[in-house]
Amino acid sequence: MIAIIDYGMGNLHSVSKAVERLGYEAVVTADAKEIMEADGAILPGVGAFGDAMQNLQNTGLDEVTRYYAASGKPLLGICLGMQLLFTESEEYGPHKGLNLLPGTVIRFKGDFKVPHMGWNKLDFRQNTPLFDGLEQGHVYFVHSYHAKPERADDLLATTDYNGQVTAIVGRGNVYGMQFHPEKSGDLGMSLLHNFLALTGAREPIRH
Repeated sequence: MIAIIDYGMGNLHSVSKAVERLGYEAVVTADAKEIMEADGAILPGVGAFGDAMQNLQNTGLDEVTRYYAASGKPLLGICLGMQLLFTESEEYGPHKGLNLLPGTVIRFKGDFKVPHMGWNKLDFRQNTPLFDGLEQGHVYFVHSYHAKPERADDLLATTDYNGQVTAIVGRGNVYGMQFHPEKSGDLGMSLLHNFLALTGAREPIRH
């Protein structure tokens, strides 16, 4: 079973449906026991970083997410959920994040359109099981802030938007995708599939 962590801010329905389309059971939940027992967990998110962290703290799901990461089972942050994995964000901030990956989330700066919205090509930077059998292609982004990891080996893929932009991060069992894999066509769904394969929860849904 895959737990989709419900802290009141996220594209929960679309992520849940994407997981189910790939043949895995998904549950949208804020229950700590249910999350900790899951084979894999996804932290989605849309909105402002500070509001999201406040919601996580108010529900205790910040500590649950940290405990889950420490369990060694696969955890994936999507969009704002990826940014929450980092140490802090300057969005209406500063605000402290979950600090599972060292780094800072900053606003795009320059004379170009913000938010970054649309299809951009991924540049795979390192070998990771997420990329097994895949070729670099385009995925769908919508964001005004982007993550700057402190450690180069946490940066798995980038895209180009007036400079190098973090697209996929990972360390150990903790992964993040700045784009929306569930809205990114075949490549996005294949990346999500490769994450789900890491969970070992291979039983297809019975209808």
